[in-house]
Amino acid sequence: MRDAESAVRAHVAAFNDGDVTALLAGFAPDAVWRTGESVARGSAELAELFAGAITALRPTLTVRTLVAAGDRVACELTERLTAGSGERTDPIAGFYELSGGLITAARIYRAGSAEVD
Repeated sequence: MRDAESAVRAHVAAFNDGDVTALLAGFAPDAVWRTGESVARGSAELAELFAGAITALRPTLTVRTLVAAGDRVACELTERLTAGSGERTDPIAGFYELSGGLITAARIYRAGSAEVD
């Protein structure tokens, strides 16, 4: 079983690699992911969310700060993605809850707006 920090760092690495299979392996089957007004619940919705985002936006994350306490992790990240007319960079904050080394819940906040046009 991975500790919370290692689990979130593995999540970021899989995200940056565009590896949806590895991403999903880091989540509990009933995990809930919230970004802005969007909510994905469970493996099927998470797979759809991440596959769509990775294909359409080609995002990458850089961890700026990560603080772990027990089964909770708070991250300050920089996200680079392609949207609309070109590339954009946004500061984001991610708050993760884990159980047994798997992400059970995440709340992601993007500076300005969590929605990507």
